Parts: sequence; structure tokens; C-alpha cells
Amino acid sequence: MSKIKAAIIEDEVPAARLLHEMIQSLRPDWEVMILPGTIEESVEWFRSNPHPDILFLDIQLTDGNSFMFIEQARPDSMIVFTTAYDEYAVRAFTVNSIDYLLKPIHQERLLQTIERFENLSERYIRDFNRENRILEVLESLTDAQGLSTAENKRYRTRFLISFSNKLFTLAVNEVAYFYSENKLTFVVTKNNKEYVLDFALDKLSEQLDPDIFFRTNRQTLVCVDAIQRIEPYFLGKAVVHVIPPFKDKIIVSKDKISAFKVWLNY
Repeated sequence: MSKIKAAIIEDEVPAARLLHEMIQSLRPDWEVMILPGTIEESVEWFRSNPHPDILFLDIQLTDGNSFMFIEQARPDSMIVFTTAYDEYAVRAFTVNSIDYLLKPIHQERLLQTIERFENLSERYIRDFNRENRILEVLESLTDAQGLSTAENKRYRTRFLISFSNKLFTLAVNEVAYFYSENKLTFVVTKNNKEYVLDFALDKLSEQLDPDIFFRTNRQTLVCVDAIQRIEPYFLGKAVVHVIPPFKDKIIVSKDKISAFKVWLNY
């Protein structure tokens, strides 16, 4: 049997490197590569390179969720999702022999996944049409977990806010945008109220509806309803103006512009 080729798509570089090291320690004879952690760059790589045998794919990437990547790249690979969702939220990922790994990833669980792949891969290659398989899994995942526009969405709908020695709930539909500053995360409402949240932007990106919120850059996560206008910026970038106004420029990088436009036009 030829050498197994594995690929990792993960937008957090330390997490990608750690997973790479773990796989190589368990299977030193495998060829393991880390691909770009954006949908646009990863899709381009899959269009111009042979597809790996197994793909470790983070659900939430820099410029959208992994299902956008699958729809565009049609990877001819066995997919293992990596995610920070709890086990209940990802139980459908075992459909059609596709596995998942919860973060933080433990070596024992990774070994189970690898052994499962090794036991199933030959039958998988021989008996299944992979393109149809991916579409079936996408349908199962979105229908069961609300990870797209399915009716039974399971995205976060509210936050518990602590303010002035009181607790109250803030509905997600009242949020204009989130931003991080000095290792804190802030939420700004549509009526220009601001509160501190005990969530990192990475975690919020996974819990909020990707049709409504977009991670414009590492500092900001913006609601589509808050966008007033978009202006071109240097080197193919764009500046997003929001209501209420943000205290700094919200800049979308050149790498994320295509995904941002697709998101706006969805």
C-alpha cells in the first residue's frame, strides 16, 4: 500500500502544528501537511494538487465554515472534522463513517480516529462514490445540527451579561458587532450599548450563525445588519463602516474579500 497522505486545514497555526506533531508521532510513516487555514486558499490548493487520503478539517475557518470549503473543493478524501462544539452538537459527524475530534484533541482519541480510518479506508475507496458521500454528509450535518440555514438552528440566541452588579440577558439579534481589545471581548449593541463578554472571538465565531455574522479580521466580528457601507482600501483590502460606528477602521484583508462578498450576497 502506498504511503498515506494526510492534510490539516486549521486557521490557528499553533493548533495545526500540534495536531501535525500528534499525527506524526502516532504514524511516522504518513506524509502529513498543513494547508492554509482559509477557504479560498485551501480550495485553490485542492484544485491544483492531488487530494490527500485523509483530511483533518476545522469546522470554523478564518473566512467561513468548513462546509463552504467542501462545497467548493469537493475533496476526494476521508474527512475528520475538528471542532470545539460539545459532543451532543457534533454527534451527526459519525454519519457515513466520517469522524470528528473535539478540541482540545487528546492523543488517545486521535489514535481511535486513525485506526478507524485504516480499517474503513479500503472499503470506503472501493464501495462508495465520494462526491455523493460528501453531499449526503453535508445534508445530514446541516439538517441535524443547524450549521447552515436549516430550520432547526442551534446557534447561540442570547448572552448572560453582568453589568453594574446585575445580570440580564442580551439577545443576539440586538448585537451590532463584537471586538477584542487588550485580551478582552466586547459586544456593541445596535442601540450603542457596550458590555464585556467572557468569550473569545474564535469561540463566538463557532457559536453564531455564519449567515448573520462575519469574522472581518482578528479583532472584529460583524453582524450583516450593522454594515452601513464598504469602501476600497489599499492593496485590495476594504474598509467596513458600521452603525453604531466603531472607534477604529474595520479592515477586511485581500485574502478574505472574496468570501466577504459571497457572504454579503448570500
